[in-house]
Amino acid sequence: MRATMIHGTRDIRVEDRPDPELRLPGDALVRVTAACVCGSDLWPYRGVREITDAKPIGHEFVGVVEAVGDDVTAVKVGDFVVAPWAISCGECPSCRNGVQVACEHRAAWGATDEHGVPVDGGQGERVRVPMANGTLVAVPGVTEPDEALTKSLLTLSDVMGTGHHAALAAHVGPGRSVVVVGDGAVGLCGVLAAKRLGAERIIAMSRHEDRAAIAREFGATDVIAERGKESAEKVREILGGVLADSVLECVGTHESMDQALRCTRPGGSLGFVGVPAGGSELPIGTLFSKNISVGGGAASTRAYLPELLDDVLSGAINPGLVFDSVMPLEEAPEAYRAMDERRATKVMLVPAGAQR
Repeated sequence: MRATMIHGTRDIRVEDRPDPELRLPGDALVRVTAACVCGSDLWPYRGVREITDAKPIGHEFVGVVEAVGDDVTAVKVGDFVVAPWAISCGECPSCRNGVQVACEHRAAWGATDEHGVPVDGGQGERVRVPMANGTLVAVPGVTEPDEALTKSLLTLSDVMGTGHHAALAAHVGPGRSVVVVGDGAVGLCGVLAAKRLGAERIIAMSRHEDRAAIAREFGATDVIAERGKESAEKVREILGGVLADSVLECVGTHESMDQALRCTRPGGSLGFVGVPAGGSELPIGTLFSKNISVGGGAASTRAYLPELLDDVLSGAINPGLVFDSVMPLEEAPEAYRAMDERRATKVMLVPAGAQR
């Protein structure tokens, strides 16, 4: 099969890889119909996270189940499924508590499972899915989704659930004012999540008109370009002299966290989901003096998938709009360049023959 490999800084290649096989009774084999590049994939691509050996990459995909192990009961051959970014067993205490990212048996796409068996990356033609019962979610009534629905289903593997996680951590709800720091796919989905949860005023921060347009379509009432201290001043102006009730931090840098805290009112809440890229440590003195509640972290998107899936299938939300580019899998190196250079918000990769 063909699959994407990362060899080092800005070195992405699509190569021939062995076809995956069932290795354990809990495995499923999935033929990938669509995958994508995540903003967090850019950290190793840019060299922020060192790559010492070539490895498969990609942790967001949807596709069709082609085979299942003897212990798999949650999905069957022929099901169209969404694969969350975190593999989980569904049975340990963490999974039962809805924190699948802390699964006691967790494996990682592109790495190995707890038995030391290699796991495929999501940006390929086929994937062996360990612990399929706890990981995969079948999409009822759907076998061959069109491109628009495929895009929205694909967001449920990561970015829509992650934006939702940020909104919940920031206690977004009816009547609340919200600021979203970050205009990537996660930040835009955070805007949509805030709207879905009933926020009254949603301020998106963006300096890119194409992304700002998506934010407005998702429910942003205001879009501002200011940064740092000036961003907080603009938020005060918009909200009549006060800062925001809820702030979503969706980047993961020192600057983005500083900006998020500046925009949070005393007694407000901050939800952070930006993958830490260095220097984003929380200033305890600021939290103490302003009584700011902080929550968030890695999102257990598997926990949110059922309710968000219902809204996608009903048409209540259309998070797939974050995909502004579709490329063949073979063009994965260009997909990474486009996102790295901010020529694309999020790229969907389609393997050859995926729609057969």
